[in-house]
Amino acid sequence: MGQAARTTTEIWVDDGIDDPTIDLYRTDAVARGIAGFDAITDEHIAQFHERGFLVVDDAFSPAEVQSALEGLLDLIDGADPAFTGIQFEAKAVAKLPAMAREEKQDAVRKLMSFVEHDHRLSALSDHPRLIATLARMMGEQPALFQDQALLKPPLIGREKPWHQDNAFFTVHPEATIIGVWIALDEAVPANGCMHILPGTHRAGPVPHFQRRDWQLCDTDIDVAKVVAVPLAPGGLLFFHGLLHHGTPPSRSPRRRRALQFHYKPVSVGRVSDDERLRVFGADGKGKTC
Repeated sequence: MGQAARTTTEIWVDDGIDDPTIDLYRTDAVARGIAGFDAITDEHIAQFHERGFLVVDDAFSPAEVQSALEGLLDLIDGADPAFTGIQFEAKAVAKLPAMAREEKQDAVRKLMSFVEHDHRLSALSDHPRLIATLARMMGEQPALFQDQALLKPPLIGREKPWHQDNAFFTVHPEATIIGVWIALDEAVPANGCMHILPGTHRAGPVPHFQRRDWQLCDTDIDVAKVVAVPLAPGGLLFFHGLLHHGTPPSRSPRRRRALQFHYKPVSVGRVSDDERLRVFGADGKGKTC
């Protein structure tokens, strides 16, 4: 996970690491979605376990998307003084004092741990059809354990390098953790939509390295097999916690706001941070990057 720094004014700022020097993202291979939660069959569930992902178009209505956006804007604007989980882009922080409410979101990289602070956002994380689908995928009830909003601001939003999400979590490293990535704007390659390597979850945990971020080694990414996942607002991506994925930097003047929730089976417990690093770290494994 990327390093961040607290300024003297307690603004949480991303470290602003440079973008990759090689092209790790392909745009000609594109994942296709199915039409809403009601269209998900047992075959689609089996495909999720085989491929490590499932795309669902129109999972949430325009009204639900707009409500979530309003919730995010209120939190960014300080509507709840108890909420402090906002990380700003390093390239924009100097402009913060002069920014109006609508502009301020274009300085934000991410928000974290917000579902207890805004009912409009928790309404999506707890959505009955979402929870029911996760239960089908896991074979038991899901438990939400992480919530984020990933705002990748226009033109300055930086890359999230290729990684496995389980590498960041103190849960059993091979558990069926499922991420849910919900588009609140149109997400396309130019503004940093998700990119995935289908089926890579089946290889299990892979060592990560501290380079531009806590990440997979760039030279291990098989770019020829990369698939882009463009989404319209309200569409979502289910993805396995061991699936290799990343997002390119934004080269677009258009916003790319998204919610990301992570769920674990209720029966899965926690592990120590030392155990997480023993599995996902490169130390002692003869691996270099």
